[in-house]
Amino acid sequence: GLTGVEVVRFSATLSGMASVEALRRSHEILDFCNMKEDRYRAVDSYSTGMRQKVKFAAALVHDPDFLILDEPTSGLDPEERDNFLSRIRVLSRRNGKSVLLSTHILPDVQSVCDHVVIMANGQIRLDSSLADLNQPTAGKLTAVVESHGDLFESGLLRARLSVDRQPDGSLLIGMESPAGENVGELSQRVWTVARESGTVLHSLIPSRNSLESIFLKSIEEQADAHS
Repeated sequence: GLTGVEVVRFSATLSGMASVEALRRSHEILDFCNMKEDRYRAVDSYSTGMRQKVKFAAALVHDPDFLILDEPTSGLDPEERDNFLSRIRVLSRRNGKSVLLSTHILPDVQSVCDHVVIMANGQIRLDSSLADLNQPTAGKLTAVVESHGDLFESGLLRARLSVDRQPDGSLLIGMESPAGENVGELSQRVWTVARESGTVLHSLIPSRNSLESIFLKSIEEQADAHS
């Protein structure tokens, strides 16, 4: 039965703020969250995305040093999702707040996080900085194919190259025995296969670790451990 600003003000008073200061601070945070006139409407009339913004404002109103966000972009349209992630970056990088983001939306992690922890069945499967995870994969190339993909893959296998199809449809190509093979030599062999199979390649670039593939690998390893 409360309006948006009343919910945020109530959260502020629970943190010990005087009533007038709680109201001032609530409007300040709702401005930061771009709530505009919707703050005066009843929360039970809000969309899912608007409720997310009010909950975010209620969590921020007492100016915490450490902020825990659980699936904060759930229910947001693409534009609001980008705006929400931008606010998280502002809080972390300009205001010096520590933010723990819990989410299955991996592009959100890629966009705002410095460090990644992947958990499966209550166990930590990976704990690393995002910079380390984004390092190029030694001796491997990522190919995006526009035509004759099946012939291309068959040709790569006949050329004794390893092929691993990624979740986004690209191909991760490497040597079955990578010792002594550099990316330049590997690239020449891949282009040769493409020419012989009549394949059109959209791109061929040195491969970087994919957060999605790392996540899926972690989950698969956990599943294998219990099979």
